Amino acid sequence: MSSQPYYLKGSRFTIKMNSAIGWLARHGLSLAGTAEMSVRGRKSGQMQRVPVNPHTYEGAQYLVSARGHSQWVRNMRAAGGGELRVGRKVRAFTAVEVPDSEKTALLRAYLERWGWEVNQYFNGVTAKSSDDELLAAAPDHPVFRITVDV
Repeated sequence: MSSQPYYLKGSRFTIKMNSAIGWLARHGLSLAGTAEMSVRGRKSGQMQRVPVNPHTYEGAQYLVSARGHSQWVRNMRAAGGGELRVGRKVRAFTAVEVPDSEKTALLRAYLERWGWEVNQYFNGVTAKSSDDELLAAAPDHPVFRITVDV
C-alpha cells in the first residue's frame, strides 16, 4: 500500500479541456452545471482557479474531487472555503470535509450524475457498485460540504 494519497494527474488533453471549461464558466457559460472555483493557495496565498461540478445531494451542496487528493483539495483544507463563479455571479462559500463513513450514498449519487465524465478516475467503481466498494473508494475521493454565504 502506498503512503502517498491517491491522485491521478490530468493528461494534457484533460488539462486543456479543464482550462476551456473554466474559461467558459468564468465568461458565463456553464456546461451541465459546471462552475469555476477559486480557492486561496496554501503556499502562494494567491487565488487558484479550477473548474468543478458542484453536486446537490439531499438539499446540500458538495464538491467531490474525482481525481483524488489534488492541489485544490489541499488548498481547501487550509482555506476552509472559496468562491464559485459562473460569469458575473460569484458566490463565496465555506467548506467542511465529509468523513469517509458518510460518503457512500453521496458518491453513488455523484457518479449517477457525473459518471459519464468522471468514472475513469474511480478505478472501476461506478454508481452501480456495492456500498462496500463505494466505501472502499471513499478515502481516495475527498468530498466537501459547502455552504454558500448569503
